[in-house]
Amino acid sequence: MPLPYLTEARAPLTQEVAAVNEHGEREAIAIPAERDLTVYVDKRELVTLMTLGARPEWLVLGYLRNQRLVAGIDEVDSVTVDWETGAAAVKTRSGIERIEERTARRVVTTGCGQGSVFGGLMDEIESIRLPDTVVTQAQLYAIVNAIRLQESTYKSAGSVHGCALFRGQEMLLFVEDVGRHNAIDTIAGWMWLQPPGSLDGPGLVFYTTGRLTSEMVIKAAQMGVAVVVSRSGITQMGHQIAQQLGLCTIGRATNRRFLCYTAQERLTLQPGLAQQHPRPAA
Repeated sequence: MPLPYLTEARAPLTQEVAAVNEHGEREAIAIPAERDLTVYVDKRELVTLMTLGARPEWLVLGYLRNQRLVAGIDEVDSVTVDWETGAAAVKTRSGIERIEERTARRVVTTGCGQGSVFGGLMDEIESIRLPDTVVTQAQLYAIVNAIRLQESTYKSAGSVHGCALFRGQEMLLFVEDVGRHNAIDTIAGWMWLQPPGSLDGPGLVFYTTGRLTSEMVIKAAQMGVAVVVSRSGITQMGHQIAQQLGLCTIGRATNRRFLCYTAQERLTLQPGLAQQHPRPAA
């Protein structure tokens, strides 16, 4: 399978600015960078994404994948990112069939960093089949702890979302961006570039600092992930779609606390592990 040519147009993730603190003292602090990246597909303007710019080529590939505009990585010839013009030029091998029709219907979402998705995203939910992934409570705690220890832009500058892909409790990739959808799309793009079959089968777990909306649940399922963990909570539609898919959603996951909202059969509980940190009385 031919892989596309990708530039490596990384950009600085933070910028130093001057701020005044509560004592009236002036200090230099780091804030996350935010850049507009306009995506062109075969010279046709598609979308403008706001991003940190850490892995823009992976982001573009993942966006095309999760919007179901291209079916396989072999359909993409190249992704060329130029930060001087703020453009990402995608060249496909044979074009995108019915691209005008497929990008015409939009659904406004709660996504930060994108704000809309193409309407066809929810049309094929029933065709998704998830692997037989089961995680233990011990593995869940290890995942949460790995995120806690991860060096990140959030720790130094705040104001970003982080996402990670695990196999069991082994972290395969950690990504941050100004929006959680950009972060998950970047991971989807990276997954597409891996050797065929290397990520197939059970065992993949997705982590996000953001809330579990319908779009986040659908994107995780499209990536073949059956267990999703969040530091935040879940929306009603995210819950409904996760139930329909049989996807395990775990939210409010901090320290040794969590809530498993859906597909509890995918989580092997070990309540004794939580005894040292009992939930406080209401």
